[in-house]
This record gives sequence, structure tokens and C-alpha cells, in this order.
Amino acid sequence: MQLTETADDRPLIPRPERSPGALRAACTVVAPALLLAYDRAKDQALAEAVEHGSLKPVHAYLAHWAALIEIERHPETAKRYHRAEYLARTAASPEEAREHLTTASVLYCAAAEATPGCGGVSA
Repeated sequence: MQLTETADDRPLIPRPERSPGALRAACTVVAPALLLAYDRAKDQALAEAVEHGSLKPVHAYLAHWAALIEIERHPETAKRYHRAEYLARTAASPEEAREHLTTASVLYCAAAEATPGCGGVSA
């Protein structure tokens, strides 16, 4: 599934570069409520990179936040994603939760594919 751009779901901002500063700047615009989580994730990735002598945690953090920012750049997609996450948390049955988690996962994977460096193509 690809993120499809509709008239009511045009990106709020251009896609940021996949760097800590650019992703944080984008987060301040499209998802300011996530800034604390962003900063914690960055700090944790850097600490793990130092501890393990590997850049893999940094690459994983960048890929994850690039996908999240890609979702947040598109208001309708973000609304569907957050609704699916909420419904999964409040589901009455495991089957219902699984259905909503699948929806969120499909949106997340499409966002990850759309971001450069994550196997997707630039737009």
C-alpha cells in the first residue's frame, strides 16, 4: 500500500531529510506532542550506539521517526493511524485489536516505504 495524496490529505510540510535535526524540526511542526518521545528515542539510540559500538540503533531510530513524520505530514493519514492505534488499545477482543493493529501497520509500512533510505522512493 502506498500513501495516496488526496485533496484533503496533502502534506503539511515537505518531506524532511532523514537526519536528527531535520526530523526534529519537522516534528515540532506536524506533531509537537511527540517531541519529548522523539528526544528520548534519539538519546536512547545514541546511548545504545555508544554502548554497542554500532550505528544500527541510530539507523533504526532515524528510520522509525522518518516513517512517523511521514504519517504526521498527511493529516488524514495521521488521523486514521492514531484512530487505529486507539481502537486497538480499547478493543473488546484480541481479534478486534488485531484488525486495528493491522490497519496501523499497513499505514506505517506505507510511510516507511515512502521515505528515502527505507527502501522507498523520494517524492
